[in-house]
Formats: sequence, structure tokens, C-alpha cells
Amino acid sequence: MATAKGKNEFSVGDAVVYPAHGVGKITGEETQVIGGITMQLYVITFSEDRMILRVPKTKVEKSGLRHLSSTDELSQVLKILQGQAKIPRRVMWSKRAQEYEAKINSGNPASIAEVVRDLHVNVDDPERSYSERVIYEMALERLIAEYAVAAAISKDDAKKTIIDALSIANLPG
Repeated sequence: MATAKGKNEFSVGDAVVYPAHGVGKITGEETQVIGGITMQLYVITFSEDRMILRVPKTKVEKSGLRHLSSTDELSQVLKILQGQAKIPRRVMWSKRAQEYEAKINSGNPASIAEVVRDLHVNVDDPERSYSERVIYEMALERLIAEYAVAAAISKDDAKKTIIDALSIANLPG
């Protein structure tokens, strides 16, 4: 029987989310001496980005490193995606873009879902700005990646589930 792990306890082989980079996998643990201080580190590999990150075990909470979303959290993400977009009309795009990027980099799946939901409204608009497209695609990719791994489905199936949920919000009703 598996023992329950604490919020900040990880094992080699665990899929994890690092807020600034998305879904990765703990591929090892290391001890390194940095500036005369011995540190225990988690080694996280992000295969899609071909990147390896080392996070000190003492900085796990501050870094935002977390386990994948639970089934309940995934259900909440779908509910958010099915909701109505909330786009403040009086706020300049540059300010909204900063807020969206902060939500994406928070690593919180509910916040990322809000960005996807809000920016999906103009997804087919040929006048859509380049930066809006980039932010939307970044948020969508982060959400797809976590949803696929957490739900143990392919990325294509995760994308279909997410796009279907967004479509529900846009049905005439």
C-alpha cells in the first residue's frame, strides 16, 4: 500500500508542475555544495523543452513546485472553461497581458483555465494581436500538458476535452 505524500514531498519518477515551465518529471535527487553550503536538490526534467532544472528541497514551497492536479481540480478547470469569459473592457491590453502572464506563471490550473477561457473568445479573430495569440497558446499548452498527464490521456484527447468545454460556454442559450 502506497503511503500518502505530503504537499512538498516528492519522489524520483513523480510528474510535477513547476509554475514557470509547466509539467516535468523528477528524474533524480542530488547533493551539491554551492557557495560552501551543502544542498539537497530535486532534478526535474522537462522533456518537451529539453531542459533540466534543479530545485533545492528547502525552496520547494517558495518555488511553487507541486504535484499534478487531482481529479477534483481537473473538474474545477472544466467548470471554469465552461463559464462566460470575463474581459474588463476599460483595461488596456498591456495591463491585462501582464495579469494573464502572472496567472500562467502562478502554475495554478484554475488561473490558467481563466486565461484560456477569457482569450478563447477571440480565437478566430483575424485582427487579434500577436501577443494575445502567444499568451493564449502558452496558457492552452500548459493546461493541455497538465490535463493529459494528470488524467492519463493523450495530449490530443486533453486538447479535445478542453476545446469541447470552451465550446459549451459559447453555445446559444
